[in-house]
Amino acid sequence: MRHPRIIRWLCVLWSLAVGGWSLAILGGCGPERRVTRVDTDVVTDLSGRWNDTDSRLVAEKMIREMLTRPWLEQFRQRHHRSPVVIVGTIRNRSHEHINVETFIADLERELTNSQLVTFVANPAEREAIRQERRDQAIHAREETQSAPGRELGADFQMQGQISTILDESDGVKAIFYQVDLELISLKDNVKSWYGQHKIKKVIERRRLLF
Repeated sequence: MRHPRIIRWLCVLWSLAVGGWSLAILGGCGPERRVTRVDTDVVTDLSGRWNDTDSRLVAEKMIREMLTRPWLEQFRQRHHRSPVVIVGTIRNRSHEHINVETFIADLERELTNSQLVTFVANPAEREAIRQERRDQAIHAREETQSAPGRELGADFQMQGQISTILDESDGVKAIFYQVDLELISLKDNVKSWYGQHKIKKVIERRRLLF
């Protein structure tokens, strides 16, 4: 009577052993993930979608082009100072999820570092600074407080959008990006500068034959 029970237990142990070996083999044969650190300036266009390289290069080129146009010198001659600029809304009208905040940060960096215009904080940043002034008015020594009402108003606001056109056939996909930026005078709503930059990418998927 003990032999069938022993046989059943041996079968269970054998099944567990075979299952464990199978998992180990499958795990060993799975894809190996390798992570390589590269310089941030290296182009890593893996998917063909909008990426950090596009954001940086477009911002650099468009701001450089904007600062060479006549509006800048005309403003300086008229007001005898550098214009004050702020970046407003940049809309994503493309078919992709694009982090426009990263693109805005690239634009702000190029404007600030150019030293050709005076760049001021955006609304969210201004509110945080105003809260700090209110806190100083209560807790800081009077001679160290920053008084309200001394903010520098912007002369121009930059606005824009990112849009795309997608074309695809037989495993080949073409993505056309268009970035439009406008510099608008806050005094009279005059568009002082209009810039446009285009990118076209072709993505081809190779077919594997077995």
